[in-house]
Amino acid sequence: MKPPTSNLLNAPKDIAPLITFRILFGFLMAFGAVRFMWNGWIERLYIEPQFFFKFYGFAWVESLGLTEMYAVFSLIALSALGIAFGCFYRISTIVFFVLFTYVELIDATNYLNHYYLVCLFAFILMFLPANRAFSVDVWRNPKRKVKYVPAWTVHILVLQLTIVYTCAGIAKLNADWIFKALPLSIWLPEHKNLPIIGFLFSYKWVAFLFSWGGALYDLTIAYFLRYAPTRKLAYVLVVLFHLMTYLLFNIGLFPFIMIFSTLIFFPAKTHQKWLRSIGYRNESKTFFSYANGWTNVMRPLFISYIVVQLFLPFRHWLYQGNVLWNEQGYRFSWRVMVVEKIGQVTFYVKDKKTNRKTEIINGRYLTQFQEKQMSIQPDFMLQFAQFLKEEFQLVHGMENPIITVDAHVALNGRVSKRFVDANLNLGDGEIVVIDY
Repeated sequence: MKPPTSNLLNAPKDIAPLITFRILFGFLMAFGAVRFMWNGWIERLYIEPQFFFKFYGFAWVESLGLTEMYAVFSLIALSALGIAFGCFYRISTIVFFVLFTYVELIDATNYLNHYYLVCLFAFILMFLPANRAFSVDVWRNPKRKVKYVPAWTVHILVLQLTIVYTCAGIAKLNADWIFKALPLSIWLPEHKNLPIIGFLFSYKWVAFLFSWGGALYDLTIAYFLRYAPTRKLAYVLVVLFHLMTYLLFNIGLFPFIMIFSTLIFFPAKTHQKWLRSIGYRNESKTFFSYANGWTNVMRPLFISYIVVQLFLPFRHWLYQGNVLWNEQGYRFSWRVMVVEKIGQVTFYVKDKKTNRKTEIINGRYLTQFQEKQMSIQPDFMLQFAQFLKEEFQLVHGMENPIITVDAHVALNGRVSKRFVDANLNLGDGEIVVIDY
């Protein structure tokens, strides 16, 4: 089929960048799933808790038993390998996306930016022809092999990464980050015993250097990667930056996700060179074309997807107050490591009939990690209060118990302040955050 040349989005582009992305993403995700099982995190995060916090609209998502959860993670690993090898690719991407997203929806306290990014990448890959060369699917059916794909199938991944970096940079343009080097001036001294460079982290100017450099990096790196004359140097900075964050902070696989995924910015010739070292050859001249029905579906789908991705990071403008304090619009906005919050919460349950007031020991119902997350996020406090209301109604026979909370939070090393209205009955389904 003759490739279209009518517009830039559908112009023919070599498939090699998609192959590199598919392979690296698949293998990294398989490793991550195995690592999760090996470290016993399934038991800790999905079996031990008695109560799970939910994202809005997903209260119906429940955890399974131990055996079933290990089966889920095994399927995640297998489907990730299916993505890497391009084996039953469409099924593999769908299974991976559904199961990985399911796991992330079980408990909202486990939310991390890179888990969200993985879900987005998996969603995008379901619609991309990344298996149409150098894959098991092509080996099984050589007629599926193509050389060229519509340019948008590569650009959508570039755009997603550009949004992530740019929004992360914009999020750092706040007074604490720029003028006080917070929270890095709190975190960096903790690493002063690091060999060779550790002594530098005791100096305030180093925290400012990291803060300003981090903001500048996030704001510009995607554009330097897009520009050919600066691309190689920019990628060196990507590697150095993310290896440094991996060394200093406990952020899991996020640095490697970014190091691998940003290779999509390199031209097809570079990807061809890398792939040839592992046996890649593609003499086909065929262009992959979506069926008209699929095109009609995907155009509005991805336009809507991009609009949502551009809206979510800035939706906090619709709310009053400091987003770092009240966290309204905080999640899904690429606010990466911009805040240090420590909270202390005590819940009370009062029986209307007897006026007896009971102080709740949070650890009876929550893991230490859940309690830590709940103590700084008001929607989690409200969810836990609703759980306590049901618990005391069903187990202790109280009729409409009054649930209150005494919550104090310290933001970026400041003195702890009262966080929510302590007189409000959270059992009524409302919580009020006190202005910072």
